Amino acid sequence: MFVSSKSRAQAALIATSVLLSASSSSFVHASPSEPLNRRATTCNGSPDLCNRSFGNVTFVGAHDSYAVGINNLAANQDYNITQQLNDGIRMLQMQAHNLNGVIQLCHTSCSLYNGGPLSTYLGTVKTWLDANPNEVLSLLIVNSDDLPPTEYDTVFKGAGLDTMSYAPPSASIPATQWPTLGSLIDSGKRLLTFMDASADFTSVPYIIDEFTNIWESPYDVTTTFDCSVNRTKGDSTTEMYLINHFLDTLILGQPAPDPSQANQTNAVSGTNSLGAQFELCASQYGRNPNFMLVDFYEYGGGSVFEVAATANGVTYSPTTPIATPIPQGGSSTTGSGTAGSGTPSPNSAVSMTTRWTTVWVLFSSAMLGAWYVV
Repeated sequence: MFVSSKSRAQAALIATSVLLSASSSSFVHASPSEPLNRRATTCNGSPDLCNRSFGNVTFVGAHDSYAVGINNLAANQDYNITQQLNDGIRMLQMQAHNLNGVIQLCHTSCSLYNGGPLSTYLGTVKTWLDANPNEVLSLLIVNSDDLPPTEYDTVFKGAGLDTMSYAPPSASIPATQWPTLGSLIDSGKRLLTFMDASADFTSVPYIIDEFTNIWESPYDVTTTFDCSVNRTKGDSTTEMYLINHFLDTLILGQPAPDPSQANQTNAVSGTNSLGAQFELCASQYGRNPNFMLVDFYEYGGGSVFEVAATANGVTYSPTTPIATPIPQGGSSTTGSGTAGSGTPSPNSAVSMTTRWTTVWVLFSSAMLGAWYVV
């Protein structure tokens, strides 16, 4: 069919206009490896998030996600990570230690709380990711003993997570330049792992340095939450940011998780609530927090996820109810490797002997100046 020169010129003009419009879009451009044809139509539970940059989404994180149990002063969660992920947690924070050459998830000390080997934990993460192909997940590793990232790389490869891990194009990226959730899902690189110390982009690029990419608000709060920049190694005006929103109580003068206040701490609104800290930080910095770390996430009946949904401009409407709090004195999964187990089936409650052993370890740690909790 003959096409006139005028028609060809009009077509070229339209094409140029489309390209110019695309280049001025507010969405962050995906990495060069992003497939040209988008396949993901639902991302982290909503089609509205597929075109959203990872750096422009608010995620709920489980603080010390592996520290599962009740009647234990070192426990931060009631349910194991499979249940946490099923309910909507999308950042799993953990504290890793070197225990006789094995990377172990322990709270301050492996004698205080031992959540099992990282290898078991990551195996559970891999199983969940395989079963949920439209989800983007983050890990945040507190590298307590400054182990080199190559040692973590070995464990990630053993779990099959290295091939699912996103490696950024450089060691640090401004919040506005992260790929979209849709592109991460399309590429199969749906796991983003951040490490607080000793990350090395040149040796293991998918283990991302936290503090040149994310700044954090204060932790171990026992009174009122604020939004001050507590830890960073980069430019806090351009980095993503994380608010630590877990309330502690003082035991022998040292901070320990406080489930008694968790309903209000995790609430959508009210004094010292997650919603109140979120609004304060968003107002103060002109942009939403990217990550909100909480203890006992299920307290509040899903309120922590409602705060995130509102921040992301989507509706929080879970298809099934989330887990319910387990009262102290009841039964739940506990330490010694159960944090990553595939089902939340309860074990017997921690005995009073274990509870007082925990108190004694806290006391000894405080006296030796070895206490720290993050």
